[in-house]
Amino acid sequence: MNGILLVDKPQGLSSHDIVRRVRRIYGTRKVGHTGTLDPLATGVLPVALGDATRLVQYIMEGSKRYRATLRLGAGTDTQDSEGRILYEGSLEGIDEASVRRALAGFLGEQLQLPPMYSALKKDGVPLYKLARAGTEVEREPRPIRIDAMDVVSVSLPEVVFEVACSKGTYVRTLCHDLGERLGCGAHMTALRRLRSEPFGIEQCFTLSQIEAGEARLLSLEEACGIFPAMRLDDRAASRLANGIPPSLDQLEGEAAIGNGEVVALFRGKSVAALARFEPDRVNETRGDFVLLNVFTGGL
Repeated sequence: MNGILLVDKPQGLSSHDIVRRVRRIYGTRKVGHTGTLDPLATGVLPVALGDATRLVQYIMEGSKRYRATLRLGAGTDTQDSEGRILYEGSLEGIDEASVRRALAGFLGEQLQLPPMYSALKKDGVPLYKLARAGTEVEREPRPIRIDAMDVVSVSLPEVVFEVACSKGTYVRTLCHDLGERLGCGAHMTALRRLRSEPFGIEQCFTLSQIEAGEARLLSLEEACGIFPAMRLDDRAASRLANGIPPSLDQLEGEAAIGNGEVVALFRGKSVAALARFEPDRVNETRGDFVLLNVFTGGL
């Protein structure tokens, strides 16, 4: 069984909990998720089954869109409502206009300091385990990008906003940092992932629907729709079956591709491989691509 299952993750379950459920429902061990959602969060969680697990690292690269709710006036150790309140601040002088200005200030490329309560590791130990033991370690800020910051509502002390951002962005840290900018503290109280490119919440199935057999898996070919599609001629397909990358002149495609771009190579209607366009590489002189994954069922 191969494909992508789009799950609307419920609150209270971890991403790994969802993977375990899917393994049980579909009777397969080869299952992986494409981007962690904390137990507090809900929404789009693409889960790969079978050969589609080989697409996970590429699907994770896509941008995300979230709807977040935060509460001004208190900061917590986890930066969300599941943590311990560390300090409280006054909302005096804060109004909707000042909140909107502060949120708009997050737009663009920037460095974000990952929270201690995260799955990132220090010397092989998850940071959240160190945090629970009362240890705080130095973390390196990481580059992120905020493409859109849309205010949904402001009803102090509660603020609801939607954010479109690059992978690896901690939305609860955005909430925390907003509180710092306003000088009153803040923490996230709810989070829903609306989109994990190219998949939207409208495509997702609940656990109840999945358990009732009402969910549909996206095929490998549908999942590969996130990549430019190139079609192999017969000679290139034959060489690919022997592990030889194709040349650009052996392919047909509707769009120009750039150096370093990942493409899906099709044989007829079936996906045969994922490959990265690198015509100038020196370690392999045959063809113009580096083969990333070959799907023998498509040859």
